[in-house]
Amino acid sequence: MTAIDTDNAPFERPIASELRRGMADCMPVLLGIIPYALVLGAQASQKGLTVAEVPLMTGLNFAGGSEFAAIQLWTSPPHVALIAAITFLVNSRHLLMGAALAPYLRHLPKRKALPALFVMTDESWALGLADAKARMARGLEPAFSLPYYIGTAVIFYFSWIFFTTLGAALGPVLGDVEAYGFDMAFPAVFLVLMRGMWKGFRAARPWLVSLVMAALTYLFVPGAWFVGAGAVSGLIAAYLLAGDE
Repeated sequence: MTAIDTDNAPFERPIASELRRGMADCMPVLLGIIPYALVLGAQASQKGLTVAEVPLMTGLNFAGGSEFAAIQLWTSPPHVALIAAITFLVNSRHLLMGAALAPYLRHLPKRKALPALFVMTDESWALGLADAKARMARGLEPAFSLPYYIGTAVIFYFSWIFFTTLGAALGPVLGDVEAYGFDMAFPAVFLVLMRGMWKGFRAARPWLVSLVMAALTYLFVPGAWFVGAGAVSGLIAAYLLAGDE
């Protein structure tokens, strides 16, 4: 893989080096992910999931927002159709995220692109996209460094599984984990990611629409419908406002 140093002189950057670069870049964000992974695991155990079932959920779904929504809706027996619908709505943002990343993945065969998309999270997507844009600005081809992206995504994947499982094991001991303030890590990480992607108020209008609709639904409609209302309204706003960009 070819890269360019600060003096614009070409040099070879091995795959292992790109992996390490991705792992290093994801560490600050990882510190914010750990607390709410513990919260999710603890909440799951308090809803009746076993220590063996929690890593199955977090490893197969691997989407923190929808997992939190699913746990909040979890009953015995669970309302599978409702949980599946909410999971789809919450994760529907990945349609837009994947579309934004697609131009940078065209050089990859599907056998590499599809597994890469499976481990895509908000954090790995933001880091991978920012790195691809930076490489493109420097004239590097291909702009998207798959080893760099995998370096970030794999760390997030296995850390998420490990710490949600740890949270499930510690949940009965910790009691109400929200009392420790760990739940604030979840919105804090998203605020940091949003700051990194901020391009002005005009580009952020779908986010604002989603926020307002979710808040109004939460205040006036009982249940977890605010999750779907925020997701759907944000997607509709992004589609309708796309022509203005």
